Amino acid sequence: MYGKLKKQMDCKRYYPALKTLEQLEHTYLPRVSEYRFTKVMYDQIVRLRDGIKEASMSDLKDFLENIRKYSSKIGEVAMQHVADQHGLDPTFVSMPEKKRKAPPPPNPFTGEAEATVTDQETNIYKDGDEELSAQELVDFSPVYRCWHIYNVLGAGEEFESYYRKQRKKQAKLCLQPATNMHETLDGYKKYFHEIIGFFVVEDNILHTTTGLITSGYLDELWEMALSKIVAVLRTHSAYCTDPSLMLDIKILIIFFCHTLEGYGFPVTRLYGLLIEIRDQYNEILMKRWKNTFMDIFEDDNYTPITLHYQAEYTAIVTIFPFKDEFVEKSPFPKRFPFSEFVPRVYQQVKEYIYACLKFSEDLNLSQAEIDDMVRKSTNFLLTRTLSGCLSSLIRRPGLGLAQLIQIAINTEYLEIACIHLEEFISSITGISREATHVAKLQGKSMFKDARSHAEQQIYLALNHKIDEFMELANYEWTLVESKGHASGYLMDLVAFLQSTFMSFTNLPDKVAQTACMSACKHIAESITNLLLDHDTKILSAGAIQQVNLDVIQCEQFASLEPVPGFTVGALQMTFSELRQIPGLGHVG
Repeated sequence: MYGKLKKQMDCKRYYPALKTLEQLEHTYLPRVSEYRFTKVMYDQIVRLRDGIKEASMSDLKDFLENIRKYSSKIGEVAMQHVADQHGLDPTFVSMPEKKRKAPPPPNPFTGEAEATVTDQETNIYKDGDEELSAQELVDFSPVYRCWHIYNVLGAGEEFESYYRKQRKKQAKLCLQPATNMHETLDGYKKYFHEIIGFFVVEDNILHTTTGLITSGYLDELWEMALSKIVAVLRTHSAYCTDPSLMLDIKILIIFFCHTLEGYGFPVTRLYGLLIEIRDQYNEILMKRWKNTFMDIFEDDNYTPITLHYQAEYTAIVTIFPFKDEFVEKSPFPKRFPFSEFVPRVYQQVKEYIYACLKFSEDLNLSQAEIDDMVRKSTNFLLTRTLSGCLSSLIRRPGLGLAQLIQIAINTEYLEIACIHLEEFISSITGISREATHVAKLQGKSMFKDARSHAEQQIYLALNHKIDEFMELANYEWTLVESKGHASGYLMDLVAFLQSTFMSFTNLPDKVAQTACMSACKHIAESITNLLLDHDTKILSAGAIQQVNLDVIQCEQFASLEPVPGFTVGALQMTFSELRQIPGLGHVG
């Protein structure tokens, strides 16, 4: 029996050796206790028992060292299985295959190739791992053997304490991400693989041993890990500025959740984190769409779209909801009232809605919640991003009057199209816009405000242009006799106003009338200021007569109603105060 024991020890069959030792000590040696050699054997048994304990612990330490190295592979296989079950290409959750390194050259002295580190590592995988589940990949026998041995030796608590302490240390290591994890998708994959691999191993230990770890212990360990994971993902995702990468990260997190849910670990907090990341994703989208809108405004020619062929017409009405019977029936070339930025902006808002919806998928949300999120995000895009871009455009230095007029017209058609955006969102979320809980898009009020801003700028730009003409006024206040006709600068000003007001046809009547009234008042005030200027010391009868001719020209312009809708004489009344100046009271 003693020889059998030594042979088992030499073969590292520690658990059978322990049974043989027990038999030797309690059954066989007592039968021959009168012989002196038994005392030597008894002394050896104590040392052999300690040797078995140390040897089994050595095997366990090797297992723990190797399981730390291979956790990533275990987690990768687990995620691949889940991805395959959900119809996702497993390569999406896998690390890229490493290129095989060329074998090292043979030793010049011995002619033998040296073993690589990989060859020297202890392999904990079972053969044929391609068909095995993640937990089946690993040979857990060193843990079971050591656990049994320590229990037989009455040191089960010592083993349990050591195992848990070492695994907690390893948990903290795998929860610590690489500092550059946020730079690539592979960084997130490696992090997730390590964590899944760790908990797959622990879940297997829980279900294949009795008392080594408990459900309560594993739940506590998972809660600690979950808090760390949420903090890490929140921090690293904040560095991301690429919406495509964020979408991929979202998919990875979802399959990370699916994998751990399959082992019974609660992941609700991770879905809550995805809602936070979605808000950040939307912020990144809005920054990108801000640049898109500004590029559209930069590229626009601010003239109505002219179409020469049916294909061009169809292309516009396909992407932008515009119906006008007059335009439809008119021959080519047709002319839309708005410029190109209208259909382009509308199409980009729809693209943004698609992008928002893409992130909201698979977040365990109801259709109503998804609809609400998409509408809120679209409102942010309209009221913050697009509104800011329009405001910057309208305030842009050097923007001409014709461009401002076109912008005002464009915002009107975008405002009308908002109802179609509402319907578009309903069509892709399946929630009727008539539902009581549905948030309404605030695009109408935003475009109305933008148009009001543009209209104010039109009035200012028109008055500024009038000032430019007025600067050309060069009255000779000592003139003996008038020229007999209106001044050249005023004739040019009237011609400019006639041409400008013709382009007001697509503006609302009230806006056109306000601009026209404002222009006439500004002309009257400007001429009045010239006459009452402190530098004007002398006013000859000829000079007064020349000014009178100019005022007559203005009144004639007003009487022609350059903008329809005024009551008779209303526009001419803007020059009534000017007529109260002595010498200008008699018309004609």
